[in-house]
Amino acid sequence: MKLPSARVFCSRYSKKELLIKLKNNYYTTKQKLENITNEELFSIANILQEPSYISFMTGLAYYGTTSQVQRNFIESASVKRSIKYESGGILFKYYKLNKKYYLDFERKNNLFIASQGKCFLDAVYLFSFGKYKLDFSSLNLEKLEKKRLLILLKNYPLKTRKIVKKICRI
Repeated sequence: MKLPSARVFCSRYSKKELLIKLKNNYYTTKQKLENITNEELFSIANILQEPSYISFMTGLAYYGTTSQVQRNFIESASVKRSIKYESGGILFKYYKLNKKYYLDFERKNNLFIASQGKCFLDAVYLFSFGKYKLDFSSLNLEKLEKKRLLILLKNYPLKTRKIVKKICRI
């Protein structure tokens, strides 16, 4: 199928609600979206904005570090731009981070995700500048690896370091 024909096909099937448009040139079936796992959603999030990795409260929920379970809301870190895509009842939200903070993530199966401590630091970093809402009472800080946090924290601004040290008592 040639590209113009594919676009017409996708447009028609989207109108019939057989395909769900995630963003330009990215589609999935309605049936797939209704039965999708978190890991598959994370993988889609990585594809919609490249490069990116799962982080913030989404990552903390994945690691069991927060009592807040976000349904159909995926947060990722990106170096390109802050943007969001909403489709099929799912919100994919990306926060731009400076390249020097774009680290400490790994590939697990088909997705890129920050380490547990890095998810926490990403959230606190944006929180310290008023760009992110963070409910500290929902976090189980005992699950965080304090030694690793201190190593990663060295590169962050003083404002962020002070909050982490106060909250984590390190």
